[in-house]
Amino acid sequence: MTVVESAPDVLRRTPAGLPMFQRTDADFARHYAEHGFALLAEGLRASEVAAVNDDAVRLCRGEFGEIRDGWRDDDQTSFVGGPETAGMSDEETLRQYLCIHFPHKVAPAARAALQAPRIVEALTRVIGPNVKAMQSMLFIKSEGKPGQAWHQDEFFIPTRDRSLTAVWIALDDATVENGCLWVLPGSHRRGVIYPAREQSDPRFDCTTESYDFPYSDDQAVPVEIPAGTALVFNGYLLHRSLENSGRHGYRRALANHYMSAESLLPWRPPADDEHMAIADFRDIVMVAGEDPYGYKGIADIQQPRSRPDKDGGCDR
Repeated sequence: MTVVESAPDVLRRTPAGLPMFQRTDADFARHYAEHGFALLAEGLRASEVAAVNDDAVRLCRGEFGEIRDGWRDDDQTSFVGGPETAGMSDEETLRQYLCIHFPHKVAPAARAALQAPRIVEALTRVIGPNVKAMQSMLFIKSEGKPGQAWHQDEFFIPTRDRSLTAVWIALDDATVENGCLWVLPGSHRRGVIYPAREQSDPRFDCTTESYDFPYSDDQAVPVEIPAGTALVFNGYLLHRSLENSGRHGYRRALANHYMSAESLLPWRPPADDEHMAIADFRDIVMVAGEDPYGYKGIADIQQPRSRPDKDGGCDR
C-alpha cells in the first residue's frame, strides 16, 4: 500500500488518464458535474487509512460487537465473526468477508472517516452546505472475491432531490487486477434510474444488475487509484467492479453515502399513518451545516451486517 505525496499544485492522473484533484475547487466541481465523478487525492491521510484497516480486523473479530450475516433483519438471522476467529490470523479473519455494511456505527476510525475534513470539503462543494450521511460500507475483497455488477446507488438509496453522493476511498492501491471500480462517464446526466434484475454471473456478488441503458462496456473507464484517494460520484452514475483476480492481497475500500440534509430520505416504506411524500429515514449522521429536520430526532436502526458473496448461495 502506498499513499503518494505531491505538491498541492501538481495534477496527477490515473493510468487511464483520469485527473486526481489536489483541491476541491471549481475545476473539481466542474469535472463532477460533467462526468458524474471526480477524484480527490489524499482524501484520507496515510495514518487515517491505517486506522481504518486496523479497525477492520477488530470489527471482523467481533471486538466491536456482533455482525449480522446476510440481508435480512429478523429473528432467524445468524451472526458471523466473534469467538470462532480466536485461533485465526488477521488475514484469515479478514478473508471471511467481502463487505460489511455500517462499520461507522461501531468502529471509531470508520466513523472519523465519515467526517474527514477533506471529504467534507468535497461534499459541500458538490452537494451544498448542509450534508448528511446514511450509510458506510467496508469492502475487504480478498483474492478470488467477486465484484458488483453495473448499478446506480440511487436505485438503492432514493433521495427527493437527486443529491445522493458516494465517496469511495481506496484503503489499498486499487488496480484492474485486484478489482478496482469502473465507471461510465456522463451516465448520470440523463437522470434516469434503469431497471435491475437478478444475475448469476460468477464475477459478481449477490446484488442485482442494472440493464437496458444506452451505454456499453467498452465505454467504461477503470479507476485505478492509490490508497487514500477518494472517488466522489453521483448517485445516478453507472459503475461496477470485477472480481479480485490477483493471487494474493486485498482490495479494501470504504464507501460512504451522503446527501443534502435539505432533502427527505424515503429509504424505508412510510409508517401506517405517514404519506410517502414525507417518509424520512432518520438514522443519519450530520457531517456539515444544519439539519432542517432536526426536530424529528435521530434514530439508531442500522447495525453492522455482512454482504453475501455467492459462497453458499444468495438468500434474496
